Amino acid sequence: MHTNIFLSIAVALLFSTCGNKNKPEEDSTDTKPLVTNNGETLSFSDKATFSLFKTEKVNSEPIQATFKAIGTVGAIVVPSGADASSNLVLFEDAELANYFTQLNQRQIHIFQIQNINLKQKQTELERTKDLQQHGSATEQDLLDAQTALSIEESNLANEKVALTAHETQLKSSGFDSELLQQAAAGTTYILVDIPENQISKLQKGQTCTIRYTAFPDEKFEGKIEAVADRVNHHTRMVKVRVSTHHPSGKIKAGMFADVSFGLSESHSITIHKTSVITVQGKSYVFVKRISENTLENSNSPQPSEILAFERREIQTGQQIGDRVLVFDGLHNEEEIAIEGVMQLKGLSFGY
Repeated sequence: MHTNIFLSIAVALLFSTCGNKNKPEEDSTDTKPLVTNNGETLSFSDKATFSLFKTEKVNSEPIQATFKAIGTVGAIVVPSGADASSNLVLFEDAELANYFTQLNQRQIHIFQIQNINLKQKQTELERTKDLQQHGSATEQDLLDAQTALSIEESNLANEKVALTAHETQLKSSGFDSELLQQAAAGTTYILVDIPENQISKLQKGQTCTIRYTAFPDEKFEGKIEAVADRVNHHTRMVKVRVSTHHPSGKIKAGMFADVSFGLSESHSITIHKTSVITVQGKSYVFVKRISENTLENSNSPQPSEILAFERREIQTGQQIGDRVLVFDGLHNEEEIAIEGVMQLKGLSFGY
C-alpha cells in the first residue's frame, strides 16, 4: 500500500518537472532601442545589442589617392603631305572636324575682308568723293561706292559671327581652336569626362598618367591643358582636355585611354563611405554616445550607462577611394557607426 503511494507521488513529480522544462522562459530584458527626439536619438538598454554596431573614431588625416577616368583621343596633329610648313588636325568626331575646317575658312575670309576688300572699298570711296568734288563723278557714283563699302562691312560682321559660333562649338567640346592651329605634329588631345564634384581637385598644368587600351603595357605622361567652362546638365560631367605627345604616330583618334589623376588633401576629416546615409539630399551619420545616468531618483547604487547613437547631419565633399571628406558636422575623436548603419537609418527615420 505504501509502495503504491510513493510510486504515484514520483510519477506526479516527474510530469510536473517535464511540464516546467517545456514551458519557455520569459526574457525580462527588452533589447529594442528607444527612439526619441524625432528619431535623432536611439537609446539602447542592452550593452550586447549596442556593441553589435561597429564604430570607428573620427580623425583628420592627409589624404592621397588616385582618381581614374576613361578618356577618348579626341584629336591628333599630323604633318600635312601637301604643305610641309603646316599640320593637319584629325578629329575623332567628324562634326568637330567640319567646325574646325569652317573656322579656318572664316578666318581666311575675315583676313581677306579686313586687309584687302575693306581697304579697297575705302580707297574707292575716297577717290569717288574727290572726283565728285571736281565734277567728274555723280551722286549715284558716290552712293554706289558707299554701298559697296557697307556691304563689305556687313560681310565682315557676318563672318565674325560665324567664326564665334564655330569657336563656341569647339570650346564646348573641349578644344581651343588657337592651340589646335599652333600645335606641333605628334600632339595628342585626350578628352576626359570628370564628375562635377571632383573638378576642384584638378588644375591646369597638373600631370597625369595615361594607358591606352590598345597598348595596355605602356605608360605615358600627360598634363591637364584645360578644364571646360560648362557642366553637362544631364550627366553632371565636365570635360577635361589632356595633352601629350606621340611623334611615332601609333596613337589614333578615337582610341580609348585610362587616365589617372593624383589627388591630395591637406589634413581633413574623412570617414568610411559605409557610415554615410543620404535622405532627401542630406547626408547623415550616427555618432556614438556613452554617458552616465546620474538621475537623483535612480534606485541603483551605482550610476548606469546611457548607450545611444545620435543622428547627425554633416556636410560632405568628394569621395576619394573608400573615404568621404567631411567639411562640417564632426569633430576629432568622435565615434561613428560604420556597420549596421542601414538598421540605424530604419530606426531613426521609421522605415
